[in-house]
Amino acid sequence: MMIHREIDERALRPISEVTYLTTENAWRYRAILRYCYTQHERLRHFLMPDEIYEYLKLSPYFASYTEEQLQQDLNQLVNWGNLIPRQETGRVTSIEEFKRRRFRYQCTPYTVEIERMVQELENMGESFGGSLEKSLFDRLLSGLMELGRKEMDDRESASVRYAVEGLSSEEVSLLWSEVYGDFRKLTENATDYLAHLESEKVEELMRTEAFLVYKDTLTEYLRQFVKALQQTSLKIEAILAETPDRLVQVIARHAANYQQSIPRLDGELSEATWEQKVLDEWQGLKSWFLGTEGKESDLLYLQSRTNESIRRITRFVQRLGERHHVLRSRHQEYLEIAAWFASLPDMTSAHALSACIFGVTHTRHLYGDVRLSEDIDGDIWDEAPTILITRPRIRQYRFRTRVGAIVSHGEAKTDLLQNYLDQKETERKFMEGLIRQDQIILADLPTIDAHVRKTLLGWIGRCMTTTDGVSKTEGGRKIKLDLIDSNMIELCSDDGVMRMPNFRLQFLE
Repeated sequence: MMIHREIDERALRPISEVTYLTTENAWRYRAILRYCYTQHERLRHFLMPDEIYEYLKLSPYFASYTEEQLQQDLNQLVNWGNLIPRQETGRVTSIEEFKRRRFRYQCTPYTVEIERMVQELENMGESFGGSLEKSLFDRLLSGLMELGRKEMDDRESASVRYAVEGLSSEEVSLLWSEVYGDFRKLTENATDYLAHLESEKVEELMRTEAFLVYKDTLTEYLRQFVKALQQTSLKIEAILAETPDRLVQVIARHAANYQQSIPRLDGELSEATWEQKVLDEWQGLKSWFLGTEGKESDLLYLQSRTNESIRRITRFVQRLGERHHVLRSRHQEYLEIAAWFASLPDMTSAHALSACIFGVTHTRHLYGDVRLSEDIDGDIWDEAPTILITRPRIRQYRFRTRVGAIVSHGEAKTDLLQNYLDQKETERKFMEGLIRQDQIILADLPTIDAHVRKTLLGWIGRCMTTTDGVSKTEGGRKIKLDLIDSNMIELCSDDGVMRMPNFRLQFLE
């Protein structure tokens, strides 16, 4: 279900509320709004200029700051939309004081969110955060299963009622918020953590020997995340692919109804806008797991990046080990070799020992073909000689070339293809022979070949990844997996016996 929407005009207009962060006197504006935001978090929403001025004067940066400058800055912040002024009339004692228009100032919603973001950026530092929480996959899977749970599973009926249709709008909205919140937390934390591992600072730390202490813990952490991803991703993909559009519309409608029921005095979005927001969120969740228009899904990209991080860590550890081996001191070895030389009777024996330890002093580079023997203790004289063809070292010399013929292997390819098709036809007929009354009961099967067992296990695996236990074979026939009872059976094949549950495969077509 693809949703195409035009660009919202709100996404194109400039945001004047962030001007105070980069303007010329940003240090003054930021100090004022930071104090107003801090008091807002303490439920003190309206502040007098006198209180703000007393706070600023505590800092040496505002030693020469005047009340007139403060009033000018407050007026400028009001013009940018960062503060909301409200005239103070409760303590007026004269007309002149009323004419001076004393105001209290309150932060706008934009300012509150901007200051929260700025504080998070300040606490973040220069490195990425994030984590790889494998439990989020299980929570996301259980949430999607709860959204798609059916109250009645009647295969004969054309209409199926879902459990969410009987819940209140608040319960459905809360359930969807938890599902989408887990999805957002999973993707954002994983992206930040992998970016942290790929940052330049972390790569420099990986090149130090202190990294060897953490290599096992870090590698196991990444592998556990990949394991959890592989165990739950197929189930999540199956749920998303099988969820009908009607159910998504029901969830979006309930969520929109709940948002509309919340009283908001400063205006509210329309029900259609809330509903479209949930539909966009569902489409983003589905595209992340399944991909869109033939493009690779972000799930596969996350898995490949995690595996690449594991390979990078392994390479860094290997290089550290090699460097440690190269820099290892051989002082004791050289002392033993020196004592060995000192014990020799004459210079001829010393020359022979030197040739054995350090090699021949003056030698030419020799070229040899691939050795026929793998014996490392074999003598070179026992090897077959290598024949080299030399050519004159003159510019006019050219190799003689012969025109080669193109050999056709059409008959061999045809024979191979025919053998493959015959083998597949034989396997198909054998599998058809196992079907009794449109079903295969594994407990009643005789001793079968290994490839037949692999085919049956492949069908069982496909059915187990779906919520209703229905899948398709390689030939396109629809099958359903059922558990007859809780007993264990033995499936005998020519290479062994396999204990497994008492399954039954039904052919629906």
